[in-house]
Amino acid sequence: MQHQEFAPPDELGDTIKCFWHNVRDPDGTESSFEVQPDGYAEIIFYFGNTLHISGDDGLQPLPSPFMMGLLNQPARFHTDRRLEIIAIRCFPWTVFDLLGLKSGKDGVRIFEHPIARLQPTLDKLVKAGAIAEALDQLKQYFLNVRSHVAMDSLLFKAGVAMNKTKGTLPVGQVAEAAHATVRTLERKFKQSSGYTVKDVSGLMRFEQVRNQLWHSPDINLAAMAHEFGYTDQSHLSREFKRYSGTTPAAFARNARKGKLVVGDHFVAFVQS
Repeated sequence: MQHQEFAPPDELGDTIKCFWHNVRDPDGTESSFEVQPDGYAEIIFYFGNTLHISGDDGLQPLPSPFMMGLLNQPARFHTDRRLEIIAIRCFPWTVFDLLGLKSGKDGVRIFEHPIARLQPTLDKLVKAGAIAEALDQLKQYFLNVRSHVAMDSLLFKAGVAMNKTKGTLPVGQVAEAAHATVRTLERKFKQSSGYTVKDVSGLMRFEQVRNQLWHSPDINLAAMAHEFGYTDQSHLSREFKRYSGTTPAAFARNARKGKLVVGDHFVAFVQS
């Protein structure tokens, strides 16, 4: 698997974390993989083959593009043959306003939006290997959209504080950083993202723990719990299993065995 991430233009820095390109090539055999939760929402374009998601009713085909919102547990996808993905990683408190969509807690959302008109153009560019040009098309699209959307400065300040502290800041201190009351912050945050500040902070914190376990699987879990503001090691383990479906110890064992594929900033794809 190949994975690359690209910083957004400065004008999009308050709404988009990064753009990324990913290539999966299962060599003609069926491939299943899990995507681990993190603190971002993704707008996913894919090319080359049909992508399916596993649900209660079995495998369901996904259109391109689709949105992958905040996940509370791993999402399992299936494909065969070669698949290329170009995606936009957005802050969850900005993505719905950016696209003019109603916020919600959909883990994976199929939506109708003018952005889907980019699919044929992006498909031609990807087939030609012109990934830089495809990314430029997306960047220009979002620059045009961003210029017509007024982002809430309160949410921007709250997001900066949450990102800077990697989700460890209590809600009251996030509100202070945003110069707002807790009640006002929570109301606006949930209205814009569908989630509470605590929900998103929990995912951010999980992401940091997961990343550190990948890079240092022998790290002391009690020390990690203290570093990331958990009550104790048991609290860390419960939260980790809640989001990942596995314990920190089991995740670390898999990391040691090299069963995870990691990109520049850790994209957790677990091969079945």
